[in-house]
Amino acid sequence: MPAVKAPSRSVKERVRRPSWPAAGSLPGIAERASLGKTARSVVPREDHAMLDLPEDRPDPLDLLEQQARTRLAELVPVRYGRMLVSPFAYFRGAALPMAEDLAATPSTGLTVQACGDAHLSNFGVFGSAERRLVFDINDFDETLPGPWEWDVKRLAASLEIAARENGFPADRRRKILVNAIGRYRQAMLTFAGMNDLDVWYARADVDQLRVELKSALTGRLRKALDKGIARARTRDSMQAVGKLTRVVDGRRRIIADPPLIMPISDLLPEQEESAGLEDMLPDLLAEYCRTLREDSATLLSRFQYADLARKVVGVGSVGTRCWVLLMVGVDDSPLFLQVKEAEQSVLSRFTEPSTYHNEGQRVVVGQRFTQASSDLFLGWFRMDVGLDGKRHDYYVRQLRDWKLSVDIAGMSPGWMRRYGGLCGWTLARAHARTGDRVAIAAYLGGATVFEEAIADFAASYADLNERDYQKLKNAASSGRITVQRGL
Repeated sequence: MPAVKAPSRSVKERVRRPSWPAAGSLPGIAERASLGKTARSVVPREDHAMLDLPEDRPDPLDLLEQQARTRLAELVPVRYGRMLVSPFAYFRGAALPMAEDLAATPSTGLTVQACGDAHLSNFGVFGSAERRLVFDINDFDETLPGPWEWDVKRLAASLEIAARENGFPADRRRKILVNAIGRYRQAMLTFAGMNDLDVWYARADVDQLRVELKSALTGRLRKALDKGIARARTRDSMQAVGKLTRVVDGRRRIIADPPLIMPISDLLPEQEESAGLEDMLPDLLAEYCRTLREDSATLLSRFQYADLARKVVGVGSVGTRCWVLLMVGVDDSPLFLQVKEAEQSVLSRFTEPSTYHNEGQRVVVGQRFTQASSDLFLGWFRMDVGLDGKRHDYYVRQLRDWKLSVDIAGMSPGWMRRYGGLCGWTLARAHARTGDRVAIAAYLGGATVFEEAIADFAASYADLNERDYQKLKNAASSGRITVQRGL
């Protein structure tokens, strides 16, 4: 198959551009701060402790089953199996039920580019385009403009649930929560005093963080941190090739591991069907290339298609159509791309609809807005006629690019406290880039009222999450849902 053709300079990236404001039309600092302080009278900070859900709250199992209708039926039992591992695993997969709950909670009306799924496991380490390790949010499947409070509450609830699973007592859990949300508030106050360029350039560089964290860690944890950072730098396409492929008849192929990894030759055993999908790839890749920067597209044009496989990823994403695409360069260097289906955001039922007609574009633009440094090959395309005869939107990124997630279950209370604070700072930076940081900072203020309220909310939501998790267990026991465990 020929290499991907780089787009010409005449091809325009299909991203909506903001209109230029008229001189003097932007609100001043004082006006923006007044907006935030006024919001306190409408939604007092203490009100964020509330979890007053309606009596007709939708059954979370009904919501999960609604999602399952658009997913690959043979993989839905795997999703349920992964969610049943623990209350935290259930929480990871239950972004839609929580979005439904968050829509019933107080909101100041101040919006940001929300992550939509800002739980602990969706933060991590990855390599920037400048080849520096950075810490940032790393999952944007649900991103959409929405209330900033929703991200904060999902992060806080995930901390409370994880801390419970790790057996931390209530007083330690409270300190973890107050510290994490306090870091969010303090960071927003700092960002409110910075100019736009400095906010945009702010990032959590891992080498700097290591110095900060190591002073607070024991010898064992320091070694674990160093080992994890070193391991992250080995997690790239070369490492993925060694793990996921082998040479067959002189050609590198992806190894099957059903049902988690299904090469196209196994998924579509009929040679004509397999060849038919592969014949579509040049046009799909060309469409994807048009969403890349020209330098990235030119670099991609030096690689040729080698193999394609469906690959199950995550917890909440299981059942969506996710692929890994193996490309090989003219110098035999490998490039693994992850091609992931993008469905409507779980927030879309409760916010303004996305301004982007392609859900993959929604994900990519949201990620570019909020991440300090995004993947070199981050782009999107649409498959008008998929294997099921329906239209599907996708976004693309590198499968592994120095990526590393932290083992939440292995954290001590002190380590989780510092990690939660880092997540809080990172979330604030993302919100400061896309929302009115001055208004949000003025609303939060200098006291600890907000973080205390959010800690109360998180404790209440963790109780609700445990009840919902038990409902899923009961559904598995009664046969309402089919579960495949251990995958």
